[in-house]
Amino acid sequence: MKRPITLFTAQFTDMPLARMAEKAAEWGYDGLELACWGDHFDVGRVLEDPDYVKENRRILEANGLEVHTVSTHLISQAVCDIVDERHKGVLPAAIWGDGETSGVQARAEEEVKRTARAAAAYGVGTVVGFTGSSIFHMFAGWPPVSEEMIDRGFDDFAERWNRIIDVFDAEGVKFAFEVHPGEIAFDFWSTKRTLDAIGHRDGFGLNFDPSHLQWQGIDSVAFLDEFRDRIYHVHLKDTHVNLDGRNGVLNSHLLDGNMRRGWDFVSLGHGDVPFEQIVRKLNEIGYSGPLSVEWEDNGMDREHGAVDALEVARKLNFQPAAAAWHSTFGE
Repeated sequence: MKRPITLFTAQFTDMPLARMAEKAAEWGYDGLELACWGDHFDVGRVLEDPDYVKENRRILEANGLEVHTVSTHLISQAVCDIVDERHKGVLPAAIWGDGETSGVQARAEEEVKRTARAAAAYGVGTVVGFTGSSIFHMFAGWPPVSEEMIDRGFDDFAERWNRIIDVFDAEGVKFAFEVHPGEIAFDFWSTKRTLDAIGHRDGFGLNFDPSHLQWQGIDSVAFLDEFRDRIYHVHLKDTHVNLDGRNGVLNSHLLDGNMRRGWDFVSLGHGDVPFEQIVRKLNEIGYSGPLSVEWEDNGMDREHGAVDALEVARKLNFQPAAAAWHSTFGE
């Protein structure tokens, strides 16, 4: 059960794919998780230009890199969100349009469907991404939130994503949803409700990223145990928690990298996520897919971080014992 270690290219999309692939190969990665922005995985060109696919594949093969997943995080975020100026900064102009919420949502939904078709055409079986949420801004419960309002949010999610997963099912591709604040599911109980809302469809599973659970105080190993049959992909990303009596988990509107925050994303192995126990649980549940390094650390150079994270990932990627440690006592 040799799990490939891949690098998510989201933080490197200012580099052309050819340069990114050369660097990833030089660093020693087994493959890439391609972001569907920059030139790394252009959905429209995959669907319309066979030469683009051939050249894309040639670049990866020349560098000995595999692709198991592609990422639509930026566009899939807009499927359920109430759209505002933040989205303009991450969405392509064709999806943004005039910025009116219903139009952006509809165009984002269609683009996620096209991403499923592009993944199938490219030969990739998993698309990783977000869902957005029409109700996440209500999480604090004030002004008072009724059960009916929350119900409507999950109903909205189910209506939109059932249509999307119909296409994923038709293409033989799975969607791996990243549980994350700002999405329809952001913790343990909202994940259970999300899977219930979509009817536990096989086409909709989870991208396990413990960095988003750690600062919330959620046991990531217990999360894996509960949702073991829904783990379609794994991100290796770390979080350092810094609760000193002044810093809170809601971060006081301080941006990433500010050391007054109550927590921050850090390069793999430099935080508090219990990755050794996570890997032991992944071994137990039989997860054999990629371990994808997602590098996010405003306090560390990204290329240093990519190399350093791979060294940590290699040490973590151990296999279960072939036999009980005492099995040779009778020999």
